[in-house]
Amino acid sequence: MSSYLLPVAGETFRGEDEIKRSRFICLIRRVRNEDEARAFIDATRAEFPDARHHCSAFIHHVDDANPVERSSDDGEPSGTAGRPMLEQLKGSGMLDVAAVVVRYFGGVKLGAGGLVHAYSNAVGDLLPKVPRVRRVRRRLFTVELPHAEAGRVEADLRARGVTVTDVAYGAAVTLTLACDLDGVEALFATLAAVTAGGAEPAEAGTAWIEVPV
Repeated sequence: MSSYLLPVAGETFRGEDEIKRSRFICLIRRVRNEDEARAFIDATRAEFPDARHHCSAFIHHVDDANPVERSSDDGEPSGTAGRPMLEQLKGSGMLDVAAVVVRYFGGVKLGAGGLVHAYSNAVGDLLPKVPRVRRVRRRLFTVELPHAEAGRVEADLRARGVTVTDVAYGAAVTLTLACDLDGVEALFATLAAVTAGGAEPAEAGTAWIEVPV
């Protein structure tokens, strides 16, 4: 996988619905791994300690492996909460995302079908309101430039659409450049054009970079 969608960082998104006097409060947040997902679930449980259920689902990316998927019914009948929530997350096309639905029981039983509908809709209704970004895997290259030329070269590269991920100042200025996995030839040609062939890029591995959707 060379790219995927995920929620914007640093925000928890919330929605609420009431069905037959039961309150369903949905929270969705970006998570990078299972530890972050568990921490988010625990924090939600602490925020709503008097709720009857704190059902959850999450899915996160793993390099060179299948995504990790987990869900919990947290005391609701098996398969009526966590799994429907997870299916909504999977259907969104996003990874690195977790959802918790808090239920305050209103005294009226909803039945298995009603619970599936309630938990699925709690997540499904909120997901379209979650802003997204795309993570893309890029090849990285560094290039060293004299201080007198670095500012102009950096500006020219950015103007030509090259992604500059880092600028480090030392005896020389080191730019870190990113390109598509199959875009190395184009990057080198652009770099040669703006430096009159005077720069020698060095490979620096790969990295995940976030870009707007």
